Amino acid sequence: MIRAVGVVVPAHNEQSLLPACLASLRRAAQVLDRMPVHLVVVADACRDATASVARRAGAAVVTISARSVGAARAAGVREVLRRTAPLDPADVWLATTDADSVVPGHWLCQHVRYGEQGWDAVAGTVRVTDWSGYQPEVRSLFRQRYSASTGPHPHVHGANLGCRAAAYLRAGGFPCVPAAEDRALVTALTATGSRIRRTRALSVITSARRENRVPHGFSGYLADLEASA
Repeated sequence: MIRAVGVVVPAHNEQSLLPACLASLRRAAQVLDRMPVHLVVVADACRDATASVARRAGAAVVTISARSVGAARAAGVREVLRRTAPLDPADVWLATTDADSVVPGHWLCQHVRYGEQGWDAVAGTVRVTDWSGYQPEVRSLFRQRYSASTGPHPHVHGANLGCRAAAYLRAGGFPCVPAAEDRALVTALTATGSRIRRTRALSVITSARRENRVPHGFSGYLADLEASA
């Protein structure tokens, strides 16, 4: 049985977009009736007010200087595990999203539901609602390619990922790498026998900003689409 939830948000100079992310997480946490939700923002090499914005929103803040999204997610999970130490890791659900993303109100509730059904991890999808600055062809190409497959989707997004703490520990956790830490974790989860639910029914809104903060990240993917449009 899931008895506590931890949410980790890595952030590098995200004072502008972080408030909307945290507001959506607070709404999602309210749906979990009386279940403890530990919200942790990892301020990684920030030169702006990211940390103070997070604290004002009620989040716990971990400060690092790694400039690595993998290291940031790993640091956030360590803090969640510290806060939930009395519990069996099998009863703790870990969820991650990004500072430029907004989760739906049922997001955490659905993660917990999958955990209660026996899934060890959940990989959801992302969608973009603001295509400002892009030609319509890019939006069409994204929809065409992103949703090309049928059945369980092939995508992995740190912006919409969750797993049981016991499965996370068994897999070795997030590697401290500057990119693709989400895919590495899912690969390790698969290799260690975890049951992974890939679902299109659980989607978060993410930004289509052009600034590529992570090598080969989502903005890079959109730039490649734009180049081929």
